[in-house]
Amino acid sequence: MATDIKAPTFPESVAEGTVAAWHKKPGDSVERDELIVEIETDKVVLEVVAPEAGTLTDVMAEEGDTVESEQVLGKIGEASGGGEEKAEKSDDGEKKEKDAKEDAGEEKKQGDKEEKKAGGGKQHDVKAPSFPESVQEGTVATWHKKVGEAVKRDEVLADIETDKVVLEVVAPADGALAEIKAEEGSQVESEAVLAIFAEGAGGDSGQSENKADDKPADSGSDDDGADEKVGDKIVAPAARKMIAENDLDVSKIEGTGKGGRILKEDVQKAVKDGSAKKAAKSSAPAKKAAAPAAAEGERAEKRVPMTRLRKTIAKRLVEAQQTAAMLTTYNEVDMGAVMNLRAQYKETFQKAHDVKLGFMGFFVKAASEALKRFPDVNASIDGDEIVYHGYQDIGVAVSTDRGLVVPVLRDTDAMKIADVEKGIVDFGQRARNGKLGIDEMQGGTFTITNGGIFGSLLSTPIINPPQTAILGMHKIQERPMAVNGKVEVRPMMYLALSYDHRMIDGKDAVQFLVTIKELLEDPARLLLDV
Repeated sequence: MATDIKAPTFPESVAEGTVAAWHKKPGDSVERDELIVEIETDKVVLEVVAPEAGTLTDVMAEEGDTVESEQVLGKIGEASGGGEEKAEKSDDGEKKEKDAKEDAGEEKKQGDKEEKKAGGGKQHDVKAPSFPESVQEGTVATWHKKVGEAVKRDEVLADIETDKVVLEVVAPADGALAEIKAEEGSQVESEAVLAIFAEGAGGDSGQSENKADDKPADSGSDDDGADEKVGDKIVAPAARKMIAENDLDVSKIEGTGKGGRILKEDVQKAVKDGSAKKAAKSSAPAKKAAAPAAAEGERAEKRVPMTRLRKTIAKRLVEAQQTAAMLTTYNEVDMGAVMNLRAQYKETFQKAHDVKLGFMGFFVKAASEALKRFPDVNASIDGDEIVYHGYQDIGVAVSTDRGLVVPVLRDTDAMKIADVEKGIVDFGQRARNGKLGIDEMQGGTFTITNGGIFGSLLSTPIINPPQTAILGMHKIQERPMAVNGKVEVRPMMYLALSYDHRMIDGKDAVQFLVTIKELLEDPARLLLDV
């Protein structure tokens, strides 16, 4: 009995999609949950997997066709039997061919293992992490290890930068990289092969084995890929990479491989003794070219590509200003009561909770209470519909070297001030180290940003779509204020609330901000819920 292959259920904001690519053709056998086809929408690329094992019998929507939510794309028949003789033969032939290829591959791998000593043991594909549906691709930001360099299991090999986070790729075992397939700056998709990793390879022991026996070394990891003739020399791929990295003169390197082939070990030796350095005249043009940049009066410029995160920030901020009817209302708050409370309980709080008592805990709790009283501010817009959230998930903007990220504190109404402070400290540390998960930066209902830590006295924050409001904190500055008919110097902070006027009326926005002001100026209100 045939099983329908259906398009995913699209969200309400997505009307239709396009069949981007079929990864299987009719007659191909498939395993359960194996990727069959990709559907591209205006926001993400969605993967469609096999609902069960069998054979792809029909393709009902060709590449380039426009399809709707849950539309039938094709059919899967049973892997064998059921009168599907053609599919069965195709499946059997595919299986035999696959088995033959696997047998041949296993024989080759076994022969390679028996032939080589320095190349290490079992080889693994080093793959990019599985990206969530909202992330289509990433960029290889940094390789922390070179080919042949010994690494330990779970040691970081590379960083993959997406438009939201930096993901780490770790070593699957003790060994070394045999080949890098995706260089720094390359665009890679989810689970793309980044490199080949050999167990037990690399390190001094591997080099000593190579020196002890040249022929086995000639059959090592340098056999991966095609040799290249440089001048009158034949250079192995791994050796070629090392030559380029160290800017060596190939003609000065003596090859010890078969037929004078230059191996990785030959390059390592040349690097160590310095015998293959290029002549000074080869590097002179580079020095000469660099000289004008340092000339007196020269107005230097430098062009660098925007990081994926920076491009995403730019795109979202422009979209927010183009789609939302954004307006900002301002107020000011006397921070004296909160500052006195901090000064009184600062040491006791830190001893009890192992975290410092900051200002953000008070602001998050005050915002949570205000959001309960003004549900429109806690809502979001999805197309022509308003989504009211029965919870308060507050995003806290964190500045990093790579750009601004907004991790989300979940259910802040149920959190204590100590929980908020611990969460913010944890987010800050992991954000600066690129350790935040994508799920930790999605789904907020409101955002707080604090420009005051950089000295900002007043600003207009930009909404973080699909949220409809954002609160801006600023620098605390002493100013003369009229208090009970007298002039007093008080620690004052300006507050800014930017909101989407399509969703929030001016009256509600002003009252929301006044509520936060009142709760902060009299923190007892937070306990009494008044």
